[in-house]
Amino acid sequence: MRVVIAEDNVLLSSGLELLLAAKGFEVVATVGDGPSFLAAVTAHRPDVTIVDVRLPPSFKDEGIRAALDARRLRPGLPVLVLSQYVEREYAKELLTDGRGGIGYLLKDRVSRVAEFTGALRRVAAGGTAMDPEVIAQLLVGPGRDPLSGLTPRELQVLALMAEGHDNTALADRLGITLNAVHKHIGAIFAKLGLSPSDSGHRRVQAVLTYLNHR
Repeated sequence: MRVVIAEDNVLLSSGLELLLAAKGFEVVATVGDGPSFLAAVTAHRPDVTIVDVRLPPSFKDEGIRAALDARRLRPGLPVLVLSQYVEREYAKELLTDGRGGIGYLLKDRVSRVAEFTGALRRVAAGGTAMDPEVIAQLLVGPGRDPLSGLTPRELQVLALMAEGHDNTALADRLGITLNAVHKHIGAIFAKLGLSPSDSGHRRVQAVLTYLNHR
């Protein structure tokens, strides 16, 4: 699996490169600014990217803006944002574009290598890997709570979906069958008013609704 890393901290980027290589990933480029990231994505066409929010020259939001630009050039490009910071507006745009393949993790909350590489593989496969606490801060908004009609079990399923778990992991964690998981998820989609015509994005939309109103 080919990876492009956009991280200006040389020690961290070198550490990520070594860690990923040890886990079977191929880091095809490591860059330290937005324009170089866009050039690397164009040149190498990676399977997944890792991007810090703040990059030179201003160290404000260059990284996440570059990620948005990259996904406009390559729709659906998998991006895992790995940062110490939460950039609300650009992050919300990145997370709600409806294409999947998105993750947002905080550096100081990543405690296990296996969890990080699992999140990276999930994003590369078109899924999501979101830190629930961080993303909830991004997407808080006013208005009626659309989760009020969900049962406690459906809320539990949706919370685990928000952490990025697939259906098999949901079944294992809850001690129920895969069929039961499918029924709960179908009920969640119906109660949230997510049309079957949006089947490719309903899971992401349900998670975003949960994080927006949690």
